[in-house]
Amino acid sequence: MTKRTSFTAMLSAIAGATLIAASPAAHAADVKIGVSLLTQQHPFYVALADAMKQEAAKDHAQLDISIANQDLSKQIADVQDFVTRKVDVIVLSPVDSKGVKAAVLTAEHAGIPVITVDIQAQGVEVASHIATDNYAGGQSAGQLMCKVLGGKGKVGIIDYPTIQSVIDRVNGFKKALGGCPGVQVVAVQPGITRADALSAAQNMLQAHPDLDGIFGFGDDAAMAAAVAGKSAGNHVKIIGFDGMPEARAAVDKNPNFVGVIRQYPERMGALAVDTAVKVAGKQTVAKTIPVTPGVYLHENAKEAAK
Repeated sequence: MTKRTSFTAMLSAIAGATLIAASPAAHAADVKIGVSLLTQQHPFYVALADAMKQEAAKDHAQLDISIANQDLSKQIADVQDFVTRKVDVIVLSPVDSKGVKAAVLTAEHAGIPVITVDIQAQGVEVASHIATDNYAGGQSAGQLMCKVLGGKGKVGIIDYPTIQSVIDRVNGFKKALGGCPGVQVVAVQPGITRADALSAAQNMLQAHPDLDGIFGFGDDAAMAAAVAGKSAGNHVKIIGFDGMPEARAAVDKNPNFVGVIRQYPERMGALAVDTAVKVAGKQTVAKTIPVTPGVYLHENAKEAAK
């Protein structure tokens, strides 16, 4: 082989390598992402799933979404299926923050990194966690409650105690009320579904007829509390969390439903897919990617919230 031929061959090789490196879409098209979501019975998760699909289409990544339907056994089976099919990355919104640990370890033992979105996994490390800053959101809810009650009153909390994101919201809420000593938490009850939350709110109002406020961990809990408060002829102030369209519309119509801490599932879904593609490509990603929440208020509450 002549020196000229050898040089030409070398140039061709370099050009080929450059073309491959400059084609991230081609790499992303090879990325298979398995997703197990908590539910599709809530508008937040519908919006989250839709955003993930749209972002995967932009990234030319392959996306397979399974719905756990709030069933831990189903979610564990979903993860095992993704492992069997050798996906590149698994994205989870855990049904149970502690209970999902075994599923995460199963994936990681198979060499498949896991990303959590919205809900954190406890007792196990993941490649990245993408979520609303739930503690800060809970603090905003507590500060708002203090203001709309004029610094004094009794409040209840509708909880979902097995979900880390909700634990963070409730802790943030209580922390904020620590700076508002005239407002006391007198009841905390679980209310996972809207029906459960309605029962919880009714029980609170029965046990505490002088209840002044209820913090619902999510839209369903808050809307159920608003219904219970209206039925009881009560002036109880309601604050929720999530801020999907139905809840925002309910806030607009009901001056006692003073506001919701608003999440942005569209942003979270896009970040989850983009982060999964980066992890699959061995790029460094942040361990925690927080999304700042907003606040949506009834018109009458805006002055009090200042």
